[in-house]
Parts: sequence; C-alpha cells; structure tokens
Amino acid sequence: MKINTAEFVISNSDVSKCPKDFLPEYAFIGRSNVGKSSLINMITNQKKLAKTSGRPGKTQLINHFLINNNWFLVDLPGYGYAKVSKKTKSIFQEFITDYFETREQLVCAFVLIDIRHEAQTIDIEFMSYMGESEIPFCIVFTKADKISKVKIDSHVAAYKKKMFANNWAEMPHYFVTSATESTGKEELLSYIDEVNQEVFKNNSQF
Repeated sequence: MKINTAEFVISNSDVSKCPKDFLPEYAFIGRSNVGKSSLINMITNQKKLAKTSGRPGKTQLINHFLINNNWFLVDLPGYGYAKVSKKTKSIFQEFITDYFETREQLVCAFVLIDIRHEAQTIDIEFMSYMGESEIPFCIVFTKADKISKVKIDSHVAAYKKKMFANNWAEMPHYFVTSATESTGKEELLSYIDEVNQEVFKNNSQF
C-alpha cells in the first residue's frame, strides 16, 4: 500500500464524538515514550502528522487521521507513565476502554512495545486485557535500530515465553520496526491493506 493522503480529522475524549463514517480503523497505543508519534509519521510519510515530544504523556486525546480517504489511523493516549494527575489518568483509562469496547469501526489495534527492554508487566497486562475483551490486535516492537539483532530476537522470545506463561495459546502477529530507518514500514502497510481488502469484501457495513 502506498499512502497518498493523510489528514487530521478530529481530537476528542468522547467516543460518541468520533467520526461517524463507517471506515475501518486501526488504533495505535503503547506506553508513554514508546515512539508512537515517530512511527505514525514514518508510515504515513509525514514529518509532523503526529506530534512528537521528549515529554511522556503528550498524547491525551483520541486523534483520528483519514488515510487515502478510505481508512482511519487512530492515535490513542499512552498507558503507564505519564506526567499528569491521577484524575486525568483515570479519565484516560475510561475513554480508552470506551473506545476499544464500543467502537464498531475498529478492526485492529497495534500495541507498541519498546524492543530495547525485556518483557514489561504493564505491557503483558494490557495485552491480556485486549485478549480477554476479544479486541483484535498486533504487537509492534519499536526502536529496533537501538539494539542488535541478537538482542531483538532475545527480547521477542522473552515476550513469547511470558505470554505463554499467561495462558496465551500463541504469540499475536507482530512487527519489528524502526522509525529512524523505516524498518517494518512495508510489512505494516501491507498488513493493513490485506485486512482492508477482507473487511470491504466481507462486511457490508463498510
């Protein structure tokens, strides 16, 4: 898939105010400072579509971007560390879960994980929530340019082991990416393209 157009549509914290268009949506979420904005900018060929920041917790709203006029990329607030009040964090959690559990247009979520670190409990817990809630998702390992291929393989294997220990039958589909080197870009876009084709072919709502 080639991305020809990518435009910002709306930001809000109320799922009922999300776009009414019945187009497939792909949500991107991860711990704060996982490199989400950089990844979004990389796959959309934009330098400033998503705002990047050295300060964790920058994304605090549901952000919709219309891609090629036929699907939405949704940038969600990070979970885990964010320099915001406890009250704000509870609101984050509420509208994030509202989005995942009520948004019919969502066809897949991409859970971003920093490949530099060994398996983190918070990531495992979040993916367990996704699995228990029957929300389709893939794992996107980020920042692959920061460590060696050997370490990448080791850390992916550690995630597999930890997920199997948490009663997963198999590892979810995953991608290894680097926003700096555009690693994984073609694989991610090809996957989205394949899912879109299936969605438009098999679901009369879309």
